[in-house]
Amino acid sequence: MEETIPHTRNYPEDVKIVRVEDREFIVIGTAHISQESADLVKEVIEAEQPDCVCVELDEQRYKTLSEARRWEALDIKEVIRQKQLITLLVNLVLASYQKKLGQELGVAPGTELLEATKVAKANDIPIALCDRDVRITLRRAWASMSFFEKLKFLFSGVVGVFDSPEISEEMLAELRKKDVLSELMNELGEAMPVLKRVLLDERDVYIAQKTREAPGNKIVAVVGAGHAEGICVTLTQNTDQELTEIESVPASSPVLTWIGWGIPIIILAAIAYIGISQGAAAAGENLMYWILANGIPSSIGAIIALAHPITIISAFVAAPITSLTPVIGAGYVTAFVQAYFQPPVVKEFKSVGEDINHFSKWWSNRLLRIFLVFILTSLGSMIGTYVGAYEIISNLFG
Repeated sequence: MEETIPHTRNYPEDVKIVRVEDREFIVIGTAHISQESADLVKEVIEAEQPDCVCVELDEQRYKTLSEARRWEALDIKEVIRQKQLITLLVNLVLASYQKKLGQELGVAPGTELLEATKVAKANDIPIALCDRDVRITLRRAWASMSFFEKLKFLFSGVVGVFDSPEISEEMLAELRKKDVLSELMNELGEAMPVLKRVLLDERDVYIAQKTREAPGNKIVAVVGAGHAEGICVTLTQNTDQELTEIESVPASSPVLTWIGWGIPIIILAAIAYIGISQGAAAAGENLMYWILANGIPSSIGAIIALAHPITIISAFVAAPITSLTPVIGAGYVTAFVQAYFQPPVVKEFKSVGEDINHFSKWWSNRLLRIFLVFILTSLGSMIGTYVGAYEIISNLFG
């Protein structure tokens, strides 16, 4: 027998109980910046003494919340090598959004999730981290968006970072009742449905399945309020969900791969044909134009970012080469060089959540300056690629 009971045992409506055969799942929908939610979590776990406590965290987010010195272990150069700069930046933007609201409410983001693990440990109750790896979630979200959706997302994120609206007491009272991150994801989902599917719907299925796999007959699951209903629905189905597909990052579209390699091949072929039909001098002029068209805008981007002099030189050298291969972009090369010659210090990692909200800090905080170098040199290389390609192809037909 399967049933969902929204109100029981004098708990508020944020607590729902799902009974499936001989198992009982007590799902607590929380707000990630609410002290009331943290108190409710403690009350329910201590009262129920479940066989296991499941929390909406993955290993990385759990370490983020529980380890105050986590930034000292972050290797920014390794993040760049793995091409995870965009993922890290999006993560920082979302964390900054919650932190700003948390400061208004006087509660650190994720307090109730961390409280769940502390209470469980104090009562010798096993803990299960049931959320999907945040890096996979963000990479799936990024991979699922079209080029224009990515631009729209990045633009809205940048605008949101520097936007500091006044929050009234009425708004604060309402925010205390909500899972703020889920509210943000819902807003993004309305603008870009693909994000809602990846960030909310897929995770509902994932968290529900991991909760179902938790040991014992009585399980307490602590999740964001935006996930509670979807998780309860999935649990009542009492059917194991296949997670293989949503645990992987989709491969790039073959069309994009063909385009990525096609443009360099066309450019090189055009220069070679110009050399055959118009002479080596003409081919040399076009090659030089390609180098300058890519190198100058990319190095200007590095200069605007106040990058290290060697980073500026590397931008000029790397852009014409990386523009001819989809394997790596100029931004990753320059970001790595910048991180090598001007690595961030621990205090800059610690203050990045606050610094990211201030325009001028993107130049003074060396971690943010790495992002700035990455963005501006990539943009310069992109502009140079289109300008150079247009000129060379024009000369081909001219």
